[in-house]
Amino acid sequence: MQTNANASRTRGSVWTDPKVRAWLFQILAVIAVVALGWYLFDNTQTNLDKRGITSGFGFLNNSAGFGIAQHLIEYTERDSYGRVFVIGLLNTLLVSGIGIVLATILGFILGVARLSPNWLVQKLATIYIETFRNIPPLLQIFFWYFAVMLAMPSPRQSLDVGGTFFLNNRGLYLPSPSATDGFVPFLAALVITIIGVILMARWGRKRFEATGQPFPTFITSVVLLVAIPGLTILLAGNPFTWEIPELKGFNFRGGWVMIPELISLTLALSIYTAAFIAEIVRSGIQAVSHGQTEAARSLGLTPGKTLRLVVIPQSLRVIIPPLTSQYLNLAKNSSLAAGIGYPDMVSLFAGTVLNQTGQAIEVIAITMSVYLAISLSISLLMNWYNKRIALIER
Repeated sequence: MQTNANASRTRGSVWTDPKVRAWLFQILAVIAVVALGWYLFDNTQTNLDKRGITSGFGFLNNSAGFGIAQHLIEYTERDSYGRVFVIGLLNTLLVSGIGIVLATILGFILGVARLSPNWLVQKLATIYIETFRNIPPLLQIFFWYFAVMLAMPSPRQSLDVGGTFFLNNRGLYLPSPSATDGFVPFLAALVITIIGVILMARWGRKRFEATGQPFPTFITSVVLLVAIPGLTILLAGNPFTWEIPELKGFNFRGGWVMIPELISLTLALSIYTAAFIAEIVRSGIQAVSHGQTEAARSLGLTPGKTLRLVVIPQSLRVIIPPLTSQYLNLAKNSSLAAGIGYPDMVSLFAGTVLNQTGQAIEVIAITMSVYLAISLSISLLMNWYNKRIALIER
């Protein structure tokens, strides 16, 4: 009887052990997920076989047979769907990258302006924020595309800026550079200068922390970045030759062109996201204790230096996490490009390629994987930066 009682207590202690239950539930969850995944895969494969649809990624080697309005790499209609995928990916990254930079700059300016003691500046920033963050981004894209870009004059009546930049309803035409013999020395001098500026900035920060004496890092950096590459140009020659767009017939030839779809999408996403970033910056600045500002002023720091050296560095610890979400939203909102025909991943790959090949599962899986990879990359980079600036308690 004693033996049975001990065995019963042993079994009871096993099932009531939190660690055992945790492992058991995790194993059951994994089995359930695997079983569901296998069921979906088998069901999909069966339905594809019944309809005579072949699966796999061999279609990526087939010729696309259609043109693309914008491509950052060489492309012809004879190229494969795999190359179309690369072009769509690069176009998506281009919009996302430019949009993140512009939205961050504009958002920080508006966030600081929202707290300005100047009544007019504060109200203008408030009107901007409350207006653009409450209008759906797709409508803003339509506004910039149909009401602004397509309303521009024709190429023959282009808006001319200095004889080198031309804006019309077919896009913005820019001079394009071509490398010369002086490019390699210029690039080497620029890289060395940038490394030197980074090392100098670190030294200046350590010097300030040790002695309290500021070093003019910004002015010195600007001087070095201008003087050393400029001296290299004088010695080795101009690193570039510029091809200026020229009006030939009914359109411009030569140079670079930003198509109306790219301009409209970039402006709309940047302006829309900047309104949210401005509120994040405002809340981050207000989260810093007012005693920090008073201490900085008691030390004789000007309002500009107080904001740059005291308030902003501390507010970044509050700003970065929600800022990451806005970067992710901007990257995902770039898929709205399909509304105006900009050749991004969704428009090109999940649109044209899917319609031509019928490989719905493969195309959608690739597109989803691309956006997942972009989002995870942004999150990893921002989380790394957030950990780097985090306060470390001693």
